[in-house]
Amino acid sequence: MTPVYRLFLAVIFLILSGNGFATAQKNTFKIAFGSCGSEEHPLPIFDVVVKHNPDVFVFLGDNIYGDTKDMNELRAKYGKLAAKPTFQHLKRNTKILATWDDHDYGWNDIGRHYPFKKESKDIFLTFFEEPKDSPRWQHEGIYTSYYFKQKGKVLQFILIDNRTFRDDVLPYSGEFKDDKRYFYSLDYAPYTKPDSTFLGEAQWKWLESELQKPADVRIIGSGSQFGIEYNGYEAWANFPHEQKRFLELIRKTRANGVLFITGDVHYAEISKLQEPNLYPIYDVTSSGLSSTWHFATPNRNRIEGPVMENHFGLITIDWAAKDPIIRMEVIDVTNNQRFEHTIRLSEISFKSK
Repeated sequence: MTPVYRLFLAVIFLILSGNGFATAQKNTFKIAFGSCGSEEHPLPIFDVVVKHNPDVFVFLGDNIYGDTKDMNELRAKYGKLAAKPTFQHLKRNTKILATWDDHDYGWNDIGRHYPFKKESKDIFLTFFEEPKDSPRWQHEGIYTSYYFKQKGKVLQFILIDNRTFRDDVLPYSGEFKDDKRYFYSLDYAPYTKPDSTFLGEAQWKWLESELQKPADVRIIGSGSQFGIEYNGYEAWANFPHEQKRFLELIRKTRANGVLFITGDVHYAEISKLQEPNLYPIYDVTSSGLSSTWHFATPNRNRIEGPVMENHFGLITIDWAAKDPIIRMEVIDVTNNQRFEHTIRLSEISFKSK
């Protein structure tokens, strides 16, 4: 097989796999990401992001604070973000990927019952310049995937839609009143029966097909945190049967290299979820492009953080080593590294039989 024909086959693979991109043959791939940025804020964090020269920047939701039933107002708020010099600087210098969370989808903590989800989707996809032939325009919701091929390796992005199909969260009614760790008011309780959905059956079917596709590292982008324990706020932990379903799907497909990036909570942390017969599932939360919060909730799965100041997340994959290196960092608005955690790809891969 000639080198030209081999390159031709690689390009065809990427096209058939979804949104495929070939990259320059350097050794590293940098993924910057963040969430919770107000269109009313100057957002200087984007200038810091550009200094690190990422290959992509992933918006993980609450990309603006729409919170409206007026679609003209929603468009105007996206327009405010578009007009910011810092956002324009980011857009000129890196490829942008995006999913949403509640405040840019509809309003606080809303799920599938938001009455303007179709209109909101059209505005979202238009703002982020989704190609008109993209499957995102054809199916309900905004879930999607991307592929980047580099140094003979494939990096897959799976961006989850955790709003369009999600059932209402279950109101808290005193289940944990004697647990002294919860020094704050709890909003929601976890479901105890599998009679609700987080992703919806169409998205679950699509997700299984994506995890079956060949990839070396798989970045799962979700607006809600995946790897934390229950904390009374929005998270996958409120739908424990759905969280378990995702973990079982990873086992079933034997998908290697799964790593979550998440947002929502207005601080940064890394959670490490340990499950039987599965490699560790890391969840790097970056939430606070402009927003802040005054405390971090209890999380026994936390191994780094929290960082309460404005920041962004950065994952660097170094393909040069035989066992590729994955470095997870959080960088604050003053361009200081606040934490770092490094693993090898083999640590998040199934052992060969």
